Amino acid sequence: MANKNQCDQDERDKRIEKEEHQDERIEKTGQATLDESASLDNIHLLSIIGEVEGHDNLSNNSKTTKYEHILPSLAAIEDSKDIQGVLVLLNTMGGDVEAGLAIAEMIASLSKPTVSLVLGGSHSIGVPIAVSTDYSYIVPTGTMVIHPVRMSGMVIGVPQTFDYFKLIQDRITGFVCSHCKAGKETLERLMMETGVLTKDVGTILVGEDAVKYGIIDEVGGIDKAIARLHEMIQKRGSEEADQ
Repeated sequence: MANKNQCDQDERDKRIEKEEHQDERIEKTGQATLDESASLDNIHLLSIIGEVEGHDNLSNNSKTTKYEHILPSLAAIEDSKDIQGVLVLLNTMGGDVEAGLAIAEMIASLSKPTVSLVLGGSHSIGVPIAVSTDYSYIVPTGTMVIHPVRMSGMVIGVPQTFDYFKLIQDRITGFVCSHCKAGKETLERLMMETGVLTKDVGTILVGEDAVKYGIIDEVGGIDKAIARLHEMIQKRGSEEADQ
């Protein structure tokens, strides 16, 4: 009886330690591993929230996603024997173009099944991240803002500057179009719309609209996203077993 009580206490201590570690990880990086599934599939949860931070540190008052946290995590996920899929949750205003594209390219190059879910919003450089997964969802009230690239700081008024702007824009447009059903003409038309955003150009897509234009695959919530990811993981496992 004493041994059984000790084993039960050890199990409780391990669970508490694991929960504390997971809480700390979520607080610091916005990431967690979902490993309590009845199907025994281990899913890594990756959240892209606030502003995507690039090479410059943003204010301490700002909610940010730091790419120096995300990129090593994605490399570790690819190398992990235990993690079988990745769920990306997005509620971001956008941010640094280079950092956002780096995250999107890393997610797109993962060999493991990936699913994204747009919650409050996935604006600006959040769009490439949202479409970088194998399958994407957006909640009915979720929004996506499609607009041309912006640049802060000093801008030199020479033709080379505008060529550079176009180069960056083409990189973003090319990535998005290659990872969703929207064509280049449709995407550029949405970017240059003048009758939607006040004192700005671009388009706001809400829920079903993002699906209608072919940017997101389906309207749905966390239940559909996790169920789809489990389905993809099991399908991949069956295919590997047949080889």
